[in-house]
Amino acid sequence: MLPFRYRLVLPLLLALVLIVGYPLTFSFWISLHDYQLTALDRVSWVGISQYLNVLKNSSFWNAMRNTVTFVLVAVSTELALGLVLANLLHRKTTLWRPFFRSLLLTPMFITPIAVGLMFRFLLNSQLGVIPNLLRAVGIEIDWFGPQTALFTLALIDVWQWTPFMFLLLLAGLESLPEEPFEAARVDGASPWQMFWHLTLPMLRPAILAAVVIRMLDAFKVYEYVYAITRGGPGENTETIQYHIYRVGFLYFRLGEASAMAYLLIVLILLLVILLFYALRRESLA
Repeated sequence: MLPFRYRLVLPLLLALVLIVGYPLTFSFWISLHDYQLTALDRVSWVGISQYLNVLKNSSFWNAMRNTVTFVLVAVSTELALGLVLANLLHRKTTLWRPFFRSLLLTPMFITPIAVGLMFRFLLNSQLGVIPNLLRAVGIEIDWFGPQTALFTLALIDVWQWTPFMFLLLLAGLESLPEEPFEAARVDGASPWQMFWHLTLPMLRPAILAAVVIRMLDAFKVYEYVYAITRGGPGENTETIQYHIYRVGFLYFRLGEASAMAYLLIVLILLLVILLFYALRRESLA
């Protein structure tokens, strides 16, 4: 007979096994087979060769390159803007601070697919409000051209998720002690010197935590691609999540798609280990 405390958590453990454990196990089994929805009667074992074939696939690496570019552009821009906004609204004398804080958080509460559809119409070259306003002042931008589409998607992500970065950094700023800043003012330090030599070093753990969370989320980008570009033009905006979806559910090659998903899990896991190691070192410093 199990002790009472174990019986309390047993239903949750069973639910996790059914909801998480079984799909993960089955998808891993699929990744080791030539498993196609159009040929379920011809499923055959291919083993690790499935993963080797994926690693040789140029489309897989193109999708990974697009994803990494998207993550670097989006997260670095969100960090810079979030840091600026957090410093501006951290000042106690700001009269409209509560109003601006609430206004800045609004984009986070819109679902990504709705944001994608909204910007699909706002940036439409013929009917979009933004291109027409820019055209009126002599600025012509092909928002979804071969060279700009991926960066446009990154800017859309910046619009939606900069408030999240701002919120985390603002919480970090408000947790900093006042004594070092008061001592620096007495010694005649300028605002820039205080920011560079006091604020940034003390805020580094909060910055690393915010970057880790946003990078993990940005690697999963799918909704903007699906709602706006469908990976185009060509394969210029095909991120890894959209590529896995396309291979698995449009081409019905579930075995190959599962292998890609597990390779992505390994890459993200390595990234998480490195970032959390850096975060732990900062917290111990």
